[in-house]
Amino acid sequence: MSGTKSPSRKEPATEGKWPVWKLAILLYPASALTVAINLFLAGLIANSAGFGVIEPVTAILWSIPLGVPACWFAGRWVRSLMDEADG
Repeated sequence: MSGTKSPSRKEPATEGKWPVWKLAILLYPASALTVAINLFLAGLIANSAGFGVIEPVTAILWSIPLGVPACWFAGRWVRSLMDEADG
C-alpha cells in the first residue's frame, strides 16, 4: 500500500484503507474452515439427539457456500477493529 506525500511536515502520509471485500477474500479460507468444523460438531450434537450424522466431507461441502456470509461478517469486524485502532 503506497501512501501519498503530505505537503506539511506535521501531517502524516495518508494510506489507503483496506476495503471489506479484500479483507473478506483474505479471511475466506479460515471462515469456511470454521464453518465446516462447527457444522461437523453440530452434527455430532444432533446425532446424540437422534438425528443423522453429518459426515466431514458433507460439512466441508456445505461450508463452501456458507463460508461467504461468515467471511463477510469477519471482514466487517476486522475493518471496524482497524478503524478503531486508527482513531
